[in-house]
Amino acid sequence: MVFWAIMSVRTVMQKQLKMPEYLGLDTSNYTTSCAVWNMSSGELRQQKQLLPVKAGEAGLRQSDAVFHHTKQLPELMERLLPESLTQLSAIGVSVRPRNAEGSYMPCFLCGQTLARSIGAVTGARVYETSHQIGHILAALYSAGQLALLDRPFLAFHVSGGTTDCLLCEPDSRQLLKITQLGTSLDLKAGQAVDRVGLMMGLQFPCGKALEELAMQSSRRWKLRPVLKGGDCCLSGLQNQCEKLLREGTPHPDVARYCLKAVEETVSAMTAAALEKTGRIPVVYAGGVMSNKLIRSVLEERFGAYFAEPAFSCDNAAGTAVYAAIRDGGM
Repeated sequence: MVFWAIMSVRTVMQKQLKMPEYLGLDTSNYTTSCAVWNMSSGELRQQKQLLPVKAGEAGLRQSDAVFHHTKQLPELMERLLPESLTQLSAIGVSVRPRNAEGSYMPCFLCGQTLARSIGAVTGARVYETSHQIGHILAALYSAGQLALLDRPFLAFHVSGGTTDCLLCEPDSRQLLKITQLGTSLDLKAGQAVDRVGLMMGLQFPCGKALEELAMQSSRRWKLRPVLKGGDCCLSGLQNQCEKLLREGTPHPDVARYCLKAVEETVSAMTAAALEKTGRIPVVYAGGVMSNKLIRSVLEERFGAYFAEPAFSCDNAAGTAVYAAIRDGGM
């Protein structure tokens, strides 16, 4: 009896010593994503899949995005979790594009409903956040800079839906208080990249293929970004690329021009923001910022931090990190 009592106590202690696991979900307008952070091993695993877009098209209707998320989520979860989570403590999920009044997209309902369902069955706590904060946290995690959450820093979210310069400050309720210091007044950087890529017959989303094309060019472009205060305008970029293609400019040179224009624009927005805030750390996130040509220049110019490509495009790693922080697991 004493032996079994000792063994019972040991089993309880072993269970108590097991570190929790945190699940992250993100169902954006581009990608279905799920991730799990195991605090015992320190491993953060993720599975993600782009939403299918027909050749020549530049996006999906929300109803189609919801359908594809509903279809893809179970498949990705099965690949992510070959074994059930035994210590699931909390779930982080993006439920809106930004933490702002009126920020809403139906596609985020897919992740939200799954998170609430899993939470109801397992008892795991559910922490809701924005897609934007998920991007920023994924970038900080990837760059090894989560300690920046204790101080002000600049974060750029540059993707198909945003070209935003954000002042991030610690916030007890939402983790980050975000103040927009600059944005695009017309075309977003990711939209520009995709539209230029589609002009040259690339498949949407065009970022990776456009980068590979630009790497074939050694042409050096001199251009001046269009800024109005801290905001930018990018529609001229699309118009200029159309003109270059009509004139017969080789595709690699046009691709190089497009990415150079984005790089110069983001650089000018960064300099304008730092004039307001003083010298504070800068972090770049979003799919466009996974581009190696853009990254190398901004790293050198501002000593900035970047997410690695796997954590820069849409992903659920940031929402898993959010759950861990909000649940007190870090």
